[in-house]
Amino acid sequence: QVQLVESGGGLVQTGGSLRLSCAVSSVYAMAWFRQAPGKEREFVAAIYWSSGNTYYADSVRDRFTISRDNAKNTVYLQMNSLKPEDTAVYYCAANPTRYFKNAASYNYWGQGTQVTVSS
Repeated sequence: QVQLVESGGGLVQTGGSLRLSCAVSSVYAMAWFRQAPGKEREFVAAIYWSSGNTYYADSVRDRFTISRDNAKNTVYLQMNSLKPEDTAVYYCAANPTRYFKNAASYNYWGQGTQVTVSS
């Protein structure tokens, strides 16, 4: 059973930064998604654990960076230049084979962490 535990959310002003962490019990293709109230869960970024190849949604490219620490079995999402529209619950997810942009393809999910960006 894969366990994912997120941390690092909080309240930040527009233009600020936050770093989210996701501790994983096993390593797969890892991704971050987010869900704002009344909206569908949307893809944010993904990384292949073995190669380190990364993928981003257009809305966060050049502002967010996904990375992993092999020794700590942890995936990070560094979020810079935050905007009010980035406000959402952020989830990390794992898939045993490859990354997908649709949430339904992920087998394992963390509990989510709230990110709120004030204007």
